[in-house]
Amino acid sequence: MTRTVIVGAGLVGLTTAAALRLIGHEVTVLEHAPRVRAAGAGISLWPNALREFDAIGVGAEVRGMGSAVDAWFYDATGRPIRAAGYDPAAYQLLMVPRAGLNDLLADAVGRHRIRLGTHVTGFTEHDPHVDVHLAGGARLRADLLIGADGVYSDVRAALAPGSAAVEHVGHYAWRAVLPSGAERPEGTMVTIGPGRTRGGYTRVARGQTMWWVGQFDAGELVGGKRDRALRRARNVAASGWHDELLEMIAATPEDTILENQIMLVPELPQWTTDRVALIGDAAHGLSPHIAAGGALGIEDVGVLRAELAAGPDTATALARYEHTRRARFARVREHATAIEFADGAAESAERYAAFSQWMLTTAPTG
Repeated sequence: MTRTVIVGAGLVGLTTAAALRLIGHEVTVLEHAPRVRAAGAGISLWPNALREFDAIGVGAEVRGMGSAVDAWFYDATGRPIRAAGYDPAAYQLLMVPRAGLNDLLADAVGRHRIRLGTHVTGFTEHDPHVDVHLAGGARLRADLLIGADGVYSDVRAALAPGSAAVEHVGHYAWRAVLPSGAERPEGTMVTIGPGRTRGGYTRVARGQTMWWVGQFDAGELVGGKRDRALRRARNVAASGWHDELLEMIAATPEDTILENQIMLVPELPQWTTDRVALIGDAAHGLSPHIAAGGALGIEDVGVLRAELAAGPDTATALARYEHTRRARFARVREHATAIEFADGAAESAERYAAFSQWMLTTAPTG
């Protein structure tokens, strides 16, 4: 039986653990934090991610906890926009609360397989095993090490020195989840305003609504988090449109607002060695403006599972996984850049539909 250590008990790490158990791996998940937790408020899941959740046996539960969204773009006055000529599936996704999803996945893996409060400081690769270095000097021996520890990955730092995450300069995002109120249940998923600002709100589960605001050139941040979010939200609330968004932000307790300088993982010289692999944000942390980073990370899991199952050995399987995913993410980055620099709501809608349709029609299905 392959002994696999997975670093990171987030969305991708826990999905990886559940998926590799399907093919006979003995998994241990190491998490630096003292509890299983979820960074963020809600997450967009597309059919490419839901297929992998079906494979590990939690698809129905994930669908049951989420809220289906038929997304539209809006301009700052509230005019709805959709690009013509695309399959309706290019606009359909599932919003899910991150905390609930992580709890579901932790239960699917088995919480006794998750070691909390465990900080990985590096690894040493041998033939035929890898020693995982833990804070305090202890080591854990494994046949395979998976770094699913996000944009600030310690595994990546050891595998590719000098690969620290970098600021997407000037790009900030604000978001929070509130009990649903009188706002439109269909939401305002993506509203494009001036000043390279976008924002909106959407249901993420029964009785829960997430609002969010992002700006690529945010400038100087003045005041508290709520004031900073409101200042940007006014760019997507012209002529009385989106008053409910402004009201939701104003009503959000300051300490529950998430404010993030967006960080990106630079393109890496390698994602794998013979016994170590990076996955999810640890390998390719992207800007959240494409609303698909989580789904693409779950795609990674399905490809890794399939390649390891196909053999004939771990090193060959990891090399195939890296080759396949690096090629896909080269295209993802092209789409992400095109969406970032779209001019206005109509062009944003066109470029995003092109991306989502490409992502769905070219996604692995195995």
